[in-house]
Amino acid sequence: MIASVRGSVIDVAADVAVIEVGGLGLAIHCTPATTAGLRRGEEATIHTSLVVREDSLTLYGFTDADERAVFEVLQTVSGVGPRLAQGMLAALRPDALRQIVASEDVVALTQVPGIGKKGAQRLVLELKDKLGSPAVGMAGGGVTASAAGRAAGGWQPQVQAALVGLGWSARDADTAVSSVADEFGAAAADTDVAVLLRSALQSMGGAVAGR
Repeated sequence: MIASVRGSVIDVAADVAVIEVGGLGLAIHCTPATTAGLRRGEEATIHTSLVVREDSLTLYGFTDADERAVFEVLQTVSGVGPRLAQGMLAALRPDALRQIVASEDVVALTQVPGIGKKGAQRLVLELKDKLGSPAVGMAGGGVTASAAGRAAGGWQPQVQAALVGLGWSARDADTAVSSVADEFGAAAADTDVAVLLRSALQSMGGAVAGR
């Protein structure tokens, strides 16, 4: 297992970062909150999980080891692959997800693209004894702003690209971004990208992408 990658940031988009390690450029699929803390030319360390398939080796990257651990636990649920697991973490921080599972908030889970009511019920059932308890004193449902997850003035294209990557059309993504801009105003520039993305998902009414 490749547990982490450290090197110079060659390129960064909303959901992919390219890190140079030993002369090789490694493409790492990340949540918007993770890529928001990366800058081209700077050195970065990303916690990673390697997903092996017959025809591919794919690295998924995370801000910290806890997020990586939750990503791997999510994939133990039947029907949850790495793409959906990372989509869940793009919308919900680990402690927010723990709180949702602990409180059996099925409705909150259906706000994540690709998760219907039955899927949300299965997630709650299978994850209840696997994720652990949320941090004591968790505020705002566990979604917290951090320096690594701030949009730094470029949140709109990051959220828009993340939504398109999760399966919505560019038009729907633009509408959701406008809704978030109206809700947060100037404060959006200082808000965690994960919070903004979750707001965008909520503005879509929890609809499943592609339907």
